[in-house]
Amino acid sequence: MFRMMKRAFPRTLPVLAGYVFLGIAFGVSLKEQGYGLPWAILMSAVIYAGSMQFAILTPMTQPFAPVTVALMTLLVNARHIFYGLSMLRTYEGTGKWKPYLIFALSDETYSLVCEGAPEDVENRGKWFGAISLMDQCYWLIGSVLGSLIGQLLPFDLTGIDFAMTALFTVIFTEQTADAIKAYRAKELTLTDALFPTSLGLLATLISLLVVGKDSFLLCAMAVMLACFFLRYQTGGKKVSA
Repeated sequence: MFRMMKRAFPRTLPVLAGYVFLGIAFGVSLKEQGYGLPWAILMSAVIYAGSMQFAILTPMTQPFAPVTVALMTLLVNARHIFYGLSMLRTYEGTGKWKPYLIFALSDETYSLVCEGAPEDVENRGKWFGAISLMDQCYWLIGSVLGSLIGQLLPFDLTGIDFAMTALFTVIFTEQTADAIKAYRAKELTLTDALFPTSLGLLATLISLLVVGKDSFLLCAMAVMLACFFLRYQTGGKKVSA
């Protein structure tokens, strides 16, 4: 497993850069609410839901309201329904790793595993598991650091959450560049290479204009999933999410 993690490590560097800083921000925020290191470790190990971990901080300081928390969790993480559906074939045959892969499918991990495993990797479950495990460790390390030293840092951490936006930008740019390289190598047609990028941008923009900033993500994911499904059924089987 160590060799697999060592080989997959370069692919996870963008996530490392984003998760450590975001984890620190979460650890600092958690400590400001009165919860120390054990809570940072527990939440990052068991919940591991990024934005939901930030969202749950306020209810943790209020009277217990399980229904409200359950509904909030569903709305915040509803996009993972579409992530999971699109991973059915990718995670097929991953054996004992499959339960953990399902649990650890964060936004950024999804972006990485969508690239698939190298052709010479025999155990795909272990490859995806290595990526998923390293990504969660990055988040956990950041949370621990934030809980331990976040409030002692001599500079203002305002704006550190922009690391999430920067992370997605880097991943989007890399995947677009890979698609263009595949087109130049005649591995993909121009339509297949540009379809995911164009669809993502267009669906997101239209959803933002139609339903607003509070609900556009779920709408955009539904539109993209439907378009990918229709394209696959009509013959565009080289499309990768």
